[in-house]
Amino acid sequence: MQDAYWVFLVLALTLAAFVWGRFRYDLVAMAALLACVLLGVVPADEAFSGFGHPAIITVAAVLVLSRGFEHSGVVDWIAEKTLKAGSQPIWQLAVLTTTVILLSAVMNNVGALALLLPVAVRVAREHGTSPSLLLMPLAFGSLLGGLITLIGTPPNIIISAFRASQGEGAFRMFDFAPVGGGVALAGLAFMLLLGWRLTPRRQGQASADELFETSAYLSELTVGEESKAAGWTLRQLGEVCDEPVPVLGVVRNGEQLPGSRFFGTLQAGDIVLLEADPDDLKQLEDKGGLTIGAHDRDVDESKLPKLDTEDLQLVEAVVRTDSMMTQRTVTQLRLLDQHGLHLVAVSRDGTRLKQRLREVRFQPGDVLLLQGDENGLSDSLSALGCLPLASRKLSLGQPRQLLLSVVIFAVAIGAMMFDLLPAAIALSLAALVTLALGVLPLREGYDAIEGPVIVLLAAMLPVGTALETSGGAQMVADGMMALGSGWPPVATLVTLFAITLLLSNVINNAAAALLMAPIAASLASGLGVSLDPFLMAVAVSASCAFLTPIGHQSNTLVMGPGGYHFRDYWKLGLPLSLVVMLTAIPLILLIWPLS
Repeated sequence: MQDAYWVFLVLALTLAAFVWGRFRYDLVAMAALLACVLLGVVPADEAFSGFGHPAIITVAAVLVLSRGFEHSGVVDWIAEKTLKAGSQPIWQLAVLTTTVILLSAVMNNVGALALLLPVAVRVAREHGTSPSLLLMPLAFGSLLGGLITLIGTPPNIIISAFRASQGEGAFRMFDFAPVGGGVALAGLAFMLLLGWRLTPRRQGQASADELFETSAYLSELTVGEESKAAGWTLRQLGEVCDEPVPVLGVVRNGEQLPGSRFFGTLQAGDIVLLEADPDDLKQLEDKGGLTIGAHDRDVDESKLPKLDTEDLQLVEAVVRTDSMMTQRTVTQLRLLDQHGLHLVAVSRDGTRLKQRLREVRFQPGDVLLLQGDENGLSDSLSALGCLPLASRKLSLGQPRQLLLSVVIFAVAIGAMMFDLLPAAIALSLAALVTLALGVLPLREGYDAIEGPVIVLLAAMLPVGTALETSGGAQMVADGMMALGSGWPPVATLVTLFAITLLLSNVINNAAAALLMAPIAASLASGLGVSLDPFLMAVAVSASCAFLTPIGHQSNTLVMGPGGYHFRDYWKLGLPLSLVVMLTAIPLILLIWPLS
């Protein structure tokens, strides 16, 4: 049993690192794998076997197909219809949440949320609805939708593969639907009837007009006849300050020129529009000879163009969980030099940060106000791993591509349903055809495969196997049965469900499924009951991380735009978790009986 204790030690440190969040979860998972190899609990020749595991291939194929849906216009068509949800918040909530549930059933749930998040923010702004009313239910709906099918969420794929490793055969595409569909319907009904009352109302928290009230922070400085700044470029002007100051525009002869397109030198009489704190303004006055305000005698202030965020080409964007910006600063990213973007402001948890921009280390969920060339904004944001808010332009793509993507996916699902091909093969073929026919460019196909997710799953698979082969899973199961000696199997099933659900709120849901699946198998074996209800309990509970913003990427993604605080999640998430448990356990016992 010495190996089991080593595995427990590694897992304890791994869970602590996951909760701490200082290091990315893929790095933590890889460190756990290599530690197990060095301790001898995972054979060296099997250390990287996870990278070829069918579950990993399936997840990668689903990510490619999800991106194919987006590129072909399938999801844009759905989003266009969703924009017609009406002016009543309850109808907006119903349409948006139902849509994300359906999308999440057939594509990556984070991808589904990322596509509908800008739509939700746009709907909220157009109708004066608080974004915080819509975004948390939208995130939770993306988790509920993933429960319905094999490919809806990684835990389902992992549980299916684990069942196959136990000699029971893999779960098929819609084996999860009776339980997952019932839970999704119950969760949707709860959020529409009661849950929406438990979400915070933070009017304007995600509004560009209030959260980023640009006119309240912009300063006008005039270039005088004797100003040192006359003849300077904007770069030279910005370097005067301790931190490069983003120049948003230059007013010359009554015409406002965006800073991102001003490549000449400053002239006397120019008015420089920028955002700067008092220290920066003082340095610009002292070192550049600029004066605050439009004081040039030849400039009629009444004729100056009204400052408009559209003229300034400003865009809001949220930092995704997989963004390259995470834990990095503007200087490290070389935001202006490499991406042509000025950082104007940062909001975190619904509050505009007041610290110097160069000192901000970006976090997932941060909302950024950026300025850049309109033609290159989309590419720059995509490269950085940011999602634009409320300004997403729907492009329905080509009808031929749209039809092709649907047909390819339908054929793959049919092959899986009729047991013609295993899920990994069917979906990989679908992804290959999608790329070969040009429905999705090859480069975008590779970009769609999220490296951190793949590394996490591939690294944790051997660790989960070590938990089982070392006897550690059996030790945990024996402890649970001893603690609840005399309990009926149903009580043990409920306990397993609750433990997995709590675990999934502090670590990645895929990791939770990988760790709890061997324990579920040991419990079922020890109680002498069917394995299936215990595996289904793990699959459902691992995907229901409603209590914290860190339990799932979807929760993190809406935190900034919704202006949520950490404590807001459990107010809706706790009763929703209880609804899920009260719905799932009876359905599991009905569809997958213990005997």
